[in-house]
Amino acid sequence: MKDTAPVDRALLIEGLGKGLKVIECFSDDHPRLTATEAAALAGLTRTAARRYLVSLVHYGYADTDGKHYWLGPKVLRLGQSYLEASRLPRLVQPFLQRLSMATGETANLSVLDGHEIVYLVRSNSPRVVSIGFHPGARMPAHVVAPGFAILSTFDPDRLDAWIAEHALTRFTPHTIADESAFRAAVGAARRDGFWYASQYLDVGLSGLALPLHDRKGRCVGALSMTFQAAGYPERSALDTLLPALQDAALAIRMVI
Repeated sequence: MKDTAPVDRALLIEGLGKGLKVIECFSDDHPRLTATEAAALAGLTRTAARRYLVSLVHYGYADTDGKHYWLGPKVLRLGQSYLEASRLPRLVQPFLQRLSMATGETANLSVLDGHEIVYLVRSNSPRVVSIGFHPGARMPAHVVAPGFAILSTFDPDRLDAWIAEHALTRFTPHTIADESAFRAAVGAARRDGFWYASQYLDVGLSGLALPLHDRKGRCVGALSMTFQAAGYPERSALDTLLPALQDAALAIRMVI
């Protein structure tokens, strides 16, 4: 994972950036917004927010009842375009399928987007009921194993900057919400090359992840598995699942 290169601001289309901010305002907590609410969330004037919302409706990406606005299904094309155009998810999918079939557990490919882990590709376990995160799911990086795996590849200055801007919110009694403990955990993930996250987000669910590197040694994401905590205590997960996860990461590295 590399930092974004500096860009000459004269080349930027500020309106496009503001329009994307308006789209990002919609969430599970804010499925419908008035122009005033969107303005507050996006840091815009009400007039500007309303113009962006009306434009989204005009181009088919949103709908309105005259007061409230909400996103339409067409907006999914934006994310689907990434998945269809990106080489990484397509290359990794067959390896995830083999990993899932071999272990009986759900396998995922994810990347870090700011302060969230975004799950790109998933291969379900052979069970009737599978667990884990669906493609497109976003989770705070400090509560899922891939977050620790990817952050373990950051240099000290970059990690310091990331932690300074991140809210270590507690989700369960097991969440690492103390900065010193979090730094120690990332350091351990760097030392060991993987991380086992036990019930940080949901009681009963655990995860195992390691950074995914390309042939040049660059971290391009994380390979992970999600499973029932009761079925795989840490020692069991490391003995049973980690070798298969490491083999899959090594095989993927040869093709990316």
